[in-house]
Amino acid sequence: MTPTEPAARGAAAPTAVRPPLPVKMVIAGGFGVGKTTTVGSISEIRPLTTEAAITEVAAGVDDLSHTPHKTTTTVAMDFGCITIDSTLKLYLFGTPGQDRFGFMWDDLVEGALGGLVIVDTRRLDDCYAAVDYFEHKGIPFAVAVNAFDGRVEHALDEVRWALDIAEQVPVFTYDARERGSVRDALLVVLELALARAEG
Repeated sequence: MTPTEPAARGAAAPTAVRPPLPVKMVIAGGFGVGKTTTVGSISEIRPLTTEAAITEVAAGVDDLSHTPHKTTTTVAMDFGCITIDSTLKLYLFGTPGQDRFGFMWDDLVEGALGGLVIVDTRRLDDCYAAVDYFEHKGIPFAVAVNAFDGRVEHALDEVRWALDIAEQVPVFTYDARERGSVRDALLVVLELALARAEG
């Protein structure tokens, strides 16, 4: 058949392969709770990080008592991505944890379908700002309690009560170092966000 001849009767036309739908998700939480680790554990590309050394001045501002071996901190954002299936790809944006970098949050969260707020139960106060931010913006989110050393300091119902988290907000434990655990956490947020969009 020449290029000018019509396709043979009954022959199927080639189907265009659509790229996966891009979905933006934000990983938030306080200083040193595991945001960079979370993005790095799941990303199918080498994550983009904006890590800077913790200086003596910063060490005097940031509480390092629970993370004594931490030598760097995120000063702008973390970025990674993961293809969920042929129809969906998550783009992950990790926020800086310190209050002094909070001015960047509005730009990072713009267009996000949902958020994952990471909590260290040894420092619950550090995640109030993230929970309040998502509630104020009306962005669906879930709370993931990072199990440092395989344990958490407080039961999940205590975490929910302490942070005054609404019943419809999922609260669960996960391990930021484990790819499968991070995947499951992201899927919780994705299902929550899709349910909100369909409702």
